[in-house]
Amino acid sequence: MPSPNTDWGYDVSDYCGVQPDLGTLDDLERLIAEARQRDISVVLDLVPNHSSNAHPWFVDALEGGEAEHRPGGNAEHRAYYVWADGKADGSPPNNWLCATGGTAWTYDERSGQFYLHNFLTTQPDLNWWHEPVHQEFENIIRYWFDRGAAGFRIDVAHGLYKDALLRDNPPALPTDHPAIRRGGLRPVYNANRPEVHEVYKRWREIADNYEPQRALLGEVWELDLERFGDYYGREKPELHMAFNFLFVEAELRARQLAAIAEETLAALPPGATPVWTASNHDVGRFPTRWCNNDERAVRAALVVLSTLPGTLVLYYGDELGMLDVFVPVEQRLDEMTAQPGNLGRDRCRTPMPWSAGPNAGFTAPSARPWLPVGEHASANVQSEQADPASVLNLCRELTLLRRSGQVAQLAPLERVLLDDQVWVFRVGDVTTVANLSSEPVTRDLGSVARTVLASTQPGAQGNKVRGKLTLAPWEAMVLR
Repeated sequence: MPSPNTDWGYDVSDYCGVQPDLGTLDDLERLIAEARQRDISVVLDLVPNHSSNAHPWFVDALEGGEAEHRPGGNAEHRAYYVWADGKADGSPPNNWLCATGGTAWTYDERSGQFYLHNFLTTQPDLNWWHEPVHQEFENIIRYWFDRGAAGFRIDVAHGLYKDALLRDNPPALPTDHPAIRRGGLRPVYNANRPEVHEVYKRWREIADNYEPQRALLGEVWELDLERFGDYYGREKPELHMAFNFLFVEAELRARQLAAIAEETLAALPPGATPVWTASNHDVGRFPTRWCNNDERAVRAALVVLSTLPGTLVLYYGDELGMLDVFVPVEQRLDEMTAQPGNLGRDRCRTPMPWSAGPNAGFTAPSARPWLPVGEHASANVQSEQADPASVLNLCRELTLLRRSGQVAQLAPLERVLLDDQVWVFRVGDVTTVANLSSEPVTRDLGSVARTVLASTQPGAQGNKVRGKLTLAPWEAMVLR
């Protein structure tokens, strides 16, 4: 969608358009139609928590602040955003912090009030207490559904509503998750408010009335799994799926991942579809973050991710084992993570490596990509397609198993064996065995013979295993 790109598209200036750099609305409609012919559904990104400060709503809201003080003035869109008076000493209305670590409030001299932005100052938060905002977004989602969009990935899906009294957030506790402790405050009042569920109940009704039904996938930063499960809907359906950030923020350790997976499934409503992912454009690539750039661990992680019951979401390049790329400070573009000492999000936003050629085949050899391409001599699509033992071809094997219905069914997750190194789980009649450690291990799987459907070890497919099984470091396999 059109954006000034201060946060690379997550500062939307027109919810019913296409960013001119990328094409036109006609181009998008053709893409959707051509993809549908190939049995591919196109899901769009929707940003309902905030807009760009260049959006006509906010431009009008700024003028509305002045209009309130003029006879006959018009402040139609002022209430679309969150405004508040400062404290008596002129400081911000409360202690809420934005994503960069500073105050979440910016003072508007024209009106004498502060506006809220949980992200950059260029991303003012919308006021979901104001009914016209609901109507605007219901019109927006219908607009895109009518043009064939298969659904939305909903940005900051846990945000939207803020505490009506704008109360201070309490300090983080030593027992809180590290992701919360990093911010210093518990986001009790500026996110995850109960009123947000009414929005998704309504959106689900709209999505379900289309044929075929449209899908809603939420970016839900809620680390309490019971409250996380609420986003799927308890009494009435809400989101079809939600990213599980407790899982994303975990480490590639058997006991930790097993506990989160089991607790997640216990917390979701009956019949809900969990989502398993490990990389995204904010947190970085799992081959670096989880696997310390060890390809053996990447393969094991892909086997586990692909065989848990539910939906698998890969970030572009995960299927290659693509690593984070070091981006020198002078080449970084992401203002959100530009603070000193921050690794920055640009490390995981570098161009997709299509070939070993100049600029990784991403753009013309004479052009300069917007971010450096990194090392791509072997980890590129062209090279990995030609190598039967590549990460890409393992990922394709796993995808075919998923498509066949043999793995990742919506069936109970049964723990078969779990210790500090090994996680063995069963879904339906398929068993996943994963050595999530850098040491070889031997475990007894019993006397029943099983066939290897897929393995991190090339050439093992079709083998029979039974009894004591010795696994190499980071070896994983799928058995039937």
